[in-house]
Amino acid sequence: MIDIISPVVDMGLVILALLFVASGLVFALRHVYPEKDFSELSARVRAWWAIAAIFFVVLMLNAKIAIGFFAILSFYALKEYLTLLKTRRADHRALLFGFAAVPLHYYWIAIGWYGVFIIFIPVYVFLCLPVILALAKETRGFIASASQIQWGLMAFVFGLSHLAFLLIQPVERSDGRSLLLFLVLIVQMSDVLQYGWGKTLGRRRILPAISPNKTWEGFLGGIASAIGLSLLVRFLTPFSMIETVLVSLLTTLAGFFGGAVMSAIKRDLGAKDFGASIPGHGGVVDRLDSLCYAAPVFFHYVRYFHSIA
Repeated sequence: MIDIISPVVDMGLVILALLFVASGLVFALRHVYPEKDFSELSARVRAWWAIAAIFFVVLMLNAKIAIGFFAILSFYALKEYLTLLKTRRADHRALLFGFAAVPLHYYWIAIGWYGVFIIFIPVYVFLCLPVILALAKETRGFIASASQIQWGLMAFVFGLSHLAFLLIQPVERSDGRSLLLFLVLIVQMSDVLQYGWGKTLGRRRILPAISPNKTWEGFLGGIASAIGLSLLVRFLTPFSMIETVLVSLLTTLAGFFGGAVMSAIKRDLGAKDFGASIPGHGGVVDRLDSLCYAAPVFFHYVRYFHSIA
């Protein structure tokens, strides 16, 4: 138990220091660039004080309880997404089936059954959902309903659930909790740093029609800064120095594209945020959008190259 908790405590001290530094930087930027609006960056940092506290409490608990927490997170993220959709009366049973699939999917994680976990949603749930919709005997809007519900399950349940499975994944010279902390820290700090660099130095937009605030300067500066940070916390992983750089680059790129995809969805739905559950920073999905893509990429890399089971 000491060997497991010690890296988590060390990481907690690192993140606490980073939050203090981030708060100080926001204060400094407001005085150096008084003409610029840093209210969103300030809101992100304040939100992360609360998120970090909740996250560490969860990780210090029993693994089964932590998995239950991630199940609730997926359930709530799916709810936020589906609430924005224009659903039909004929979709109600399919929606109920989709929500019912969440606890069952996390049950496979809780018992460590990887073989079922990896195919339950992308194979069996995806095959059953259109059947349930067909039995509703309403063809108008059928494809839209099926694809929208399936996409929600894929991103907010299957994608995010890799965070939970990482907790129990046996890994050489490391621990699932440590790797989870490493992943979340690097991806989320990349997101915040991209915003910070873009706000101060950003000139050339990458995806103006999807996410006007994303710039090449912010993108490159944020990812480079996150990779540098990853080297400071490499003690949490079994990675070599070169491997740490490559893995961090891979996951931050995945996180960037995850955020871009979610921004495109919000544009299509005509929504600024997925919800309002996090003061100053939208909903749960707005905070976890990058991890929907980064978590599966990181998890399968670790499982393929560093698993001991």
